[in-house]
Amino acid sequence: MTPRAMGIRLQIVLALGGLLVLAFVPLFLAVAALTRATVRAEREASARSIGRAVAALVEEARRNRGDTELRALLDSEIGAGGVAALGVYDEKGAAVFRVGDPDTASALPPVMPAGVEHVRQVATPRGPALEVAIPGASGVVAAVVRTDVDAGGGTPLFGLLGLYTGLFALALLTFAYIALTRLIVRPLDAISATARRVAAGGRAFEPPATGPAELRSLAESLSEMTANLRADEHRMRAQIEELERSAEKLREAQDRLIRTERLASVGRLSAGLAHEIGNPIAALLGLEDLLLQGGLTADEEQDFLKRIKSETERIHRVLRDLLDFARPAAAAHRDDDKPGDVAEAIADVVALVRPQRSFRQVDLRLDAEPHLPQVTLGNERLMQVLLNLLLNAADAVDAKGVVTVAAHRSGTGVRLTVEDNGPGIDPAVRARLFEPFVTTKEVGKGTGLGLAVCRGLVESARGTIQLDESYEGGARFLIELPSHSAREAVAAGRQAR
Repeated sequence: MTPRAMGIRLQIVLALGGLLVLAFVPLFLAVAALTRATVRAEREASARSIGRAVAALVEEARRNRGDTELRALLDSEIGAGGVAALGVYDEKGAAVFRVGDPDTASALPPVMPAGVEHVRQVATPRGPALEVAIPGASGVVAAVVRTDVDAGGGTPLFGLLGLYTGLFALALLTFAYIALTRLIVRPLDAISATARRVAAGGRAFEPPATGPAELRSLAESLSEMTANLRADEHRMRAQIEELERSAEKLREAQDRLIRTERLASVGRLSAGLAHEIGNPIAALLGLEDLLLQGGLTADEEQDFLKRIKSETERIHRVLRDLLDFARPAAAAHRDDDKPGDVAEAIADVVALVRPQRSFRQVDLRLDAEPHLPQVTLGNERLMQVLLNLLLNAADAVDAKGVVTVAAHRSGTGVRLTVEDNGPGIDPAVRARLFEPFVTTKEVGKGTGLGLAVCRGLVESARGTIQLDESYEGGARFLIELPSHSAREAVAAGRQAR
């Protein structure tokens, strides 16, 4: 189980248990070592006391008794105070006799250093023991004192110490677990449950009334934060509702604006059409009345008929331009698959306009890049666009200025420019320049449909036409037409998908 998956109680209890292990294990080892050292010191002191007492008894018995009585006396001392064997040595340290358990007595050396008192640890078949040598006037007395009995006396002490340590640690951990549960975990669980209720849609965070001051402070902070979030939520909802109402009002205003613009466009179209057709019709009616009244000479009748034909052709031209404006995509669709040759179209248009009276004094300049790619607008429609722009330019320079036609590569297509050094376009009509019946010419000299038709034809070929408003010293129109090969590549990609 990872620390992230464990609860705070278990983590703290485990940490406290580790701390207890670090604290009590060294203490237990130190106490055990101290106990062993104390027992060993007491055992050596006891062994010396026993050895000296036996030595004094042996010294006295040697003066008053024989070896047989001395042996019997020593046998009686075996077992007292843990004595397992006794040995009597003469003045030179040679063993006189040894009594006691034969296996233990065999641990006594046959020769003992004379005049030296010592205590040493020896190993016997019965277990570890202490050998105590006490020198005297008649020789050396050695005793083997068992230590297993004394050592066994320390074992219960170690057991009691370990039991006490374990019980204390268990009690401390249990107390810590219960205290953590009551003081920290339960208040935290209450805070968590309240937070979950708020997350599920509860309207208020109710902090628990019990628990440490820090947790109560945390719960109060969460309650205040929840209240602030709810207040922010209410404000945001109110703002969203206000935005939705504003958006609805904007949509309604946009719809009204679109309807108004449509009506205005229809009005401008109707007014322009009435103006362009109304004047010729009025002239026709007047001439017809004169013809019906009679009394005219043959020359006057012929002149009236020519004027009637001229005005009729004017009406026909207006209607034809209006139809081209209304159906530019359909007109361009007739030669949609036929690519246009820009250089050829420019040459044909120049050949058409040069003989005209309006171009006799115009300096017509050409700047066409060689080997231009074919474009998506067919030659016939491309000539119609260029012819319209050139005629407008000739009118602008009053048949005695400079008109330039240029054609260059632009990305994957061709850019055409038609510019003149005339007075330029009135800023008041620039925004509506490509709308129908918008013209800067005098009444009767233009219908205002030419540029509108040009835009329809160019846009039907996925191109653009616009007035270069940054150009100074006249007017410049920019036409961007994609190449025919690029259009075929796009069409092939669509079919592949």
